Amino acid sequence: MMFWYDHDVSGWGWFAMSFGMIAFWVLIITVAVLALRTVGRTSERPPGPAGAWPEQVLAERFARGEIDEEEYRKRLHALRASGGPSGR
Repeated sequence: MMFWYDHDVSGWGWFAMSFGMIAFWVLIITVAVLALRTVGRTSERPPGPAGAWPEQVLAERFARGEIDEEEYRKRLHALRASGGPSGR
C-alpha cells in the first residue's frame, strides 16, 4: 500500500490543470462565437454602395430621374435575362 502514497498532484499540477481548463473553455467559446458570426453573416447583399446590386443601382437611377420608365424596364429585363448580378 505504500505505492499509493506521495503520488498526488503537486502545486504545479494544480496550476497546469487550471490553466488547461481555462484554455479549453476559451477555445470552445472562441470557436462558438466564430461559428455564430459566420452563420449569422448574410451573403445576400454586399455592404456599402460599392457593392450594390445592379438592380438596386438601376432603381435608384430611375428614382432620381436619370432614366425614364421605358429605359428602366428595358435594362431591368436585360439584367434579369443575363442571370442577375453575376450573369456576365
